[in-house]
Amino acid sequence: MIVETVGALAIGLAVAWLALRRLPHRLPEPRLVGPTGAAGGLLGAFVTHTALGGAQPLVILGGALVMAVALLSLLVRPAGRRPVGRTARPA
Repeated sequence: MIVETVGALAIGLAVAWLALRRLPHRLPEPRLVGPTGAAGGLLGAFVTHTALGGAQPLVILGGALVMAVALLSLLVRPAGRRPVGRTARPA
């Protein structure tokens, strides 16, 4: 169980690092992205471990990967987002 926990944490942090490298302009500051990825990995491992039992560590790490990606996708902002309060009005 320790190996699954450390693996899930490493997967979450790796996904967060990859997201920061690929989409730095569409994510909030890294102090929020890193812990979100780690929490997603741990939560995904916990849910998968609870649902399937502890006999399948690779499946549990796959659940950690899926949940980390899902939580980080909630932080991504749209590409063409305008600042709040600035709307273009027709002339």
